[in-house]
Amino acid sequence: MFEAWWFSLEHFMNQGGQILWWLAAVVVFSWLLVLERVLYLGFTYPKQKKQWLAQWQARSDQTSWYAHAARDGWLNQAHLALNQHLNLIKVLVAICPMLGLLGTVTGMISVFDVMATQGSSQPRLMASGISLATLPTMAGMVAALTGMFVHSRLSKACLLRELKLEKLLRSQ
Repeated sequence: MFEAWWFSLEHFMNQGGQILWWLAAVVVFSWLLVLERVLYLGFTYPKQKKQWLAQWQARSDQTSWYAHAARDGWLNQAHLALNQHLNLIKVLVAICPMLGLLGTVTGMISVFDVMATQGSSQPRLMASGISLATLPTMAGMVAALTGMFVHSRLSKACLLRELKLEKLLRSQ
């Protein structure tokens, strides 16, 4: 079962050329970062939030300048922790269509090379170059679309958590 799946994946990747492997590496890396963010939001951040709220509630003085500075420090820590890796995910998503276009260019060079050496009368030889040109573009666009969706959802989730923490710390 696994061998058949791997064979079909390898066949698809070879049809798309070397650029498709680079695109796959970028996508895997970006999804690992997304998974890290989801795990952070689900497990680590709630513990940190409880700790910050407990520290704030344990303070006897919550109105002094020093107390407000401590609270602002916790809010800044939360902002940094929540938004960690989001910009890198955004950059990786932006790279995906560029890698797809690079695949298009290399595929078209292959088509023109076949046309120059063999002539344009052999469509089977040109088909592999056209495949090299279209598959990376399609894969890059699909990766970018899914990455944009996930990045925007993560950004919104982080922003909402940050605002909720700020509201909780300021209302006490």
